[in-house]
Amino acid sequence: MKYKLTDIIDDDFAAELSVASAAGIDIGSRGAKGVLINNGYLYTVLTASGVSSDETAHELLETLVNEAGISVKEVDFIVGTGYGRVALNFGTIPFKGVTEITCHALGAHYMNRGTRTIIDIGGQDSKAIQVDPENGNVTEFIMNDKCAAGTGRFLEKVAQLLNLDLDELGKCALRSENPAEISSQCVVFAESEVISLKAKGVSKEDIAAGIHLATARRVKGLLRRVGFDNDIVFTGGVSHNQGMVKALETEIGSSITKTKLDSTFAGAFGAAISAVHENKNIQYVI
Repeated sequence: MKYKLTDIIDDDFAAELSVASAAGIDIGSRGAKGVLINNGYLYTVLTASGVSSDETAHELLETLVNEAGISVKEVDFIVGTGYGRVALNFGTIPFKGVTEITCHALGAHYMNRGTRTIIDIGGQDSKAIQVDPENGNVTEFIMNDKCAAGTGRFLEKVAQLLNLDLDELGKCALRSENPAEISSQCVVFAESEVISLKAKGVSKEDIAAGIHLATARRVKGLLRRVGFDNDIVFTGGVSHNQGMVKALETEIGSSITKTKLDSTFAGAFGAAISAVHENKNIQYVI
C-alpha cells in the first residue's frame, strides 16, 4: 500500500524522513513485512516468511521499489530486523541489522509520538516494551520466548481446535456473551481445557473469548514486570486481531492507541526510520 507520510505521521517527522530513499525489512517467524520511504511517501508490503529469509527479503524489496517506480539501486540504505535479519545481504546497498525491540519502539514512536508502552505479540513470542516518549528509545523490555502461551502460534492452534480460520478467531470472540474460564497458563493444558469445553457444549464464541482473555492475562504479567503507562501501542501480527485488542483493554484497564499506519508494520517502519538515520549519520541508541 502507498501512503503520503504527512497523512500518517507528524509533519516534522515526515520532513525528517523525506531526505532519503530507505527501506526496512522485518523477517518474523511467521510473517515478513517491508516498508520503503521514498520522496515523501511510504510503501508497505506483507507476505509469509519463506524458507529463505534472504529470498523473502529480496522479494519484498522488489515489490516495494516497483510500487514506488524506482530501481533497487536508488535505495540509499536498508535496515533488517526480526528473526531473519542475520541472513540478509543486499550486495552493494548499505545494510545494517537492528534488533526488533529497537525497531518496534522507534516505529511506534513515529506512528504515535506519545507512545510510552508497547505490547508486541508475534508468531512465537510476546514482548512488553517501555519507551522514552521524547525520542523513541527503549528504556525497559521483557520477552516471553520460552513458551507459546501468549503468542500468535498459540492462537493459531486454538483456531484449528475450533475449526476456524485464524482471521475468524478474534471476530468469533467478539460475539461472546459469557467468556469461558481458561485457567491454565500452559499451552498443552490450555488445549486440553478447550477440548473439554467443546465436549461440554460450550460455544465457540465463549471459548474463543476465554482464550483471548487468558492470553491477555499472560501479557499483563509481562507489563506488570516492566511497568506500563497510558499511550499503549499494540504491534506485531496479532495486533490485527480485534478480539485480542478487546481482551487486552479489558485486562489492563486501558485503551489501546489507534495509529494511522497499520501497527503490524511497526517493526519494518522502525527499520526504515533507522535506515534514514544511518544514511544521515544520525546517532541513536540501539
